[in-house]
Amino acid sequence: MPRLLAIDYGIKRTGIAITDEMQLIASGLTTIPSETAIAFLADYFSKEKVEKVIVGKPMQMNGQPSESTEIIEKFVVLFQSRFPKMPVVRADERFTSKMAFQTMIDSGLSKKQRQNKALVDEIAATILLQGYMAGNY
Repeated sequence: MPRLLAIDYGIKRTGIAITDEMQLIASGLTTIPSETAIAFLADYFSKEKVEKVIVGKPMQMNGQPSESTEIIEKFVVLFQSRFPKMPVVRADERFTSKMAFQTMIDSGLSKKQRQNKALVDEIAATILLQGYMAGNY
């Protein structure tokens, strides 16, 4: 069975999470510089079967698009032009970064480790993917 892949796209960094082949467990894969995302994904897709990609949709608390929406929308358009046969699902990512940070605290990571923004992005992508798998989107 192909995997599911989640993308927490940001201005500087992009967190990526992936499921196992049975689509039972979501795990953080990596965090990459955002400008390398398309090349990274092309390489990954050439090695692994991916059924669907979940991309975070940034929203404000009132449900309106956030200030980073335009940047992410441009990425989604570029992604779809580069990978036209790959289904893309958009998922609300309002609380993923806060939940990622809380997960780091709950896991007992030190203050220095919690300042690792790349790890926050990877965990946020994992939370996004877990939410999708649980049927929250």
